[in-house]
Amino acid sequence: MRDIRVYHVDAFTTEKFGGNAAGVVLDGDLLTEDEMQNIAKELNLPESVFLLPAHDKEADYRVKYFTPTEEVNFCGHATVGLTWLLAAELGLAKEKTGVVLETKIGNVPVVWHEENDKVIDVEMTQVTPKTRDFMIDLEELSDMLGVSSDRIDPSYPIKLANTGNWHLLVPMKHQKDIDQAAPNLAALGKMNKEQNITTTHLYTFHTTKECDLYTRDFAPGIGIPEDPVTGAANGALAGYLYLEGIISQQEITHLNIAQGDAIGRPGILRITVIPNESKPVIKVAGAAVITIRGVLTL
Repeated sequence: MRDIRVYHVDAFTTEKFGGNAAGVVLDGDLLTEDEMQNIAKELNLPESVFLLPAHDKEADYRVKYFTPTEEVNFCGHATVGLTWLLAAELGLAKEKTGVVLETKIGNVPVVWHEENDKVIDVEMTQVTPKTRDFMIDLEELSDMLGVSSDRIDPSYPIKLANTGNWHLLVPMKHQKDIDQAAPNLAALGKMNKEQNITTTHLYTFHTTKECDLYTRDFAPGIGIPEDPVTGAANGALAGYLYLEGIISQQEITHLNIAQGDAIGRPGILRITVIPNESKPVIKVAGAAVITIRGVLTL
């Protein structure tokens, strides 16, 4: 028999049962990929991350990410959950200031910040963002999202953006328009699968919360009806805002992004965008809370 250490970690929050829950499995080297997929399905969280020995000598660890239905290239909130666990629970913060994770999209550096000898957040540097145009009929898109087409904000372009996965970014006029969205998940999932889109991400600058942007994320194509607080999609959003010139391309921009309120799991991401011509540096930070510590016996 094999005893596999399994954790539930709520990422991008300081409160239990907030933010986005990730499964964190430390004994990935004892598992086959089929077993990883089965564990992710059993945990039934938006994503689960598995820790493995690194292949790349420049990395400290290798990681693999799974939704309940398939492997994905990258997951921001699971990265936060894993590195928070390593730093705060397993004491790695006493030995070093961060780690480098080997992923399918390249190496992802993560550092942690401390106050009074306690970890207060972890911060990942995502891969260089990129965007591409996306053509879709506005009425067709609004039908899939369950919103009126006049609530989509024409001030900003609907585009795909990527810091590891492709996300469809849809600007909305107000937070209430995002909260009232009732997507046709079957139709949205089918479109996302056909277009190789990981999530559809709604965003607005017009929010009642004390933040810069408010977002909501749907990923039925990869087995996640709604992802509560999304590190990868919001990192891609920050990259898009820079590349489109919506935020400064000369000065560092700090963004506080709120997500998860619509499904009762509010969270906050702190994103830093550092100008670097067409290759800005995107750093995504957040806190986490460990809610379950357990052992799975195989």
